[in-house]
Amino acid sequence: MLNLQTLKTPCLILDSERVRHNAERVSQIALNNNVRLRPHIKTHKCVEVARIATAKHTGAVTTSTLAEVWAFSKRGFSNFTYAVPIEPGKFAEAIEIVRSGIKLYLITDDVEIPATLNDPARAAGVILNVFLKVDCGYHRCGVEPNTKEALEIPKQIADASNLNFAGILTHAGHSYHAHSKEEIAEIARKERDVMVELAEKLRGLGIEVPVVSIGSTPTIHHIDHLKGVTEVRPGNYIFFDAFQATLGSCSFEDCALTVLAAVTHRDRERRKIIVDAGAIALSKDRGPVEFDSTCGYGRVLDLAGNDLWLRVESLSQEHGSFYVPDNKTFDKLIVGTRVRILANHSCLAAAQHTHFNVLENEKIVDKWEIHRGW
Repeated sequence: MLNLQTLKTPCLILDSERVRHNAERVSQIALNNNVRLRPHIKTHKCVEVARIATAKHTGAVTTSTLAEVWAFSKRGFSNFTYAVPIEPGKFAEAIEIVRSGIKLYLITDDVEIPATLNDPARAAGVILNVFLKVDCGYHRCGVEPNTKEALEIPKQIADASNLNFAGILTHAGHSYHAHSKEEIAEIARKERDVMVELAEKLRGLGIEVPVVSIGSTPTIHHIDHLKGVTEVRPGNYIFFDAFQATLGSCSFEDCALTVLAAVTHRDRERRKIIVDAGAIALSKDRGPVEFDSTCGYGRVLDLAGNDLWLRVESLSQEHGSFYVPDNKTFDKLIVGTRVRILANHSCLAAAQHTHFNVLENEKIVDKWEIHRGW
């Protein structure tokens, strides 16, 4: 049987007990607040993980690629929000997905898109569900809630012959840069309040708003209530990572995903250890560097998951390097020694690999596929 000493490195190790614990935590937040949970699957892109995350809920999920929609629809999932603004190059595929019987929700923040999207939808004889993407302070995508576009785009969608206005959707990604739990809580309140106020404004104009959808991992863990919200879409919570633990969304003991690596070189003079997990295995996301300047590219753990208080300091394609100041630890890290690395960003680390090696009771019990691609 494969174990942490015999798996080929580098590879992903997924602690299934922690996954279930994390899933239950957010599931209860949604149930207690009487909102639907539509978890984002971009973190894991894995059917087995999605089934854990959606237990007790509708089975609806959020995706970041249309490839995820196809892969998951073949494995029992049927309700998706594609949470990237739709552009003309993907119209045909979105229509093909809907024609196949899959329920798909699209998003837009562009005044030109409703009319442009309605034409091919009408030609294909399908109705497309479309959300308005709202900017609640992240300033990545979305319309500002107090602009004329925030009212004009929903009206265009609602008036189109082959579009259905699904509601309004936002993501408080700027919560990842908050410097305290109090600041996250304030962002969470604004995320909610901005959306509830816009929904009320649209309803006052006679535009039905079926869904008010918000979601980020930091804000869902710090919100005081969700009155007026109908749906939440966090994603990273299912694994967490070094970034989220540093931010305060979880403890380091909640982090479910690590990268297994082997020592390939040691330099006693420079106190340097090289492992076979580089940028491709870990990603080069600096994560919480604005909060912890020494975070490097991940925390080095022993096989039991105990922090060795070492940080991956540099990466090349297939090499990770870290400095070991004390002799006792250095002497233990001979060539071939296995370590686990808690990456800064679990979503990006997972996307580098083909599968998760599932860890239960210190044994590898299964292998779960990661469905990559666009």
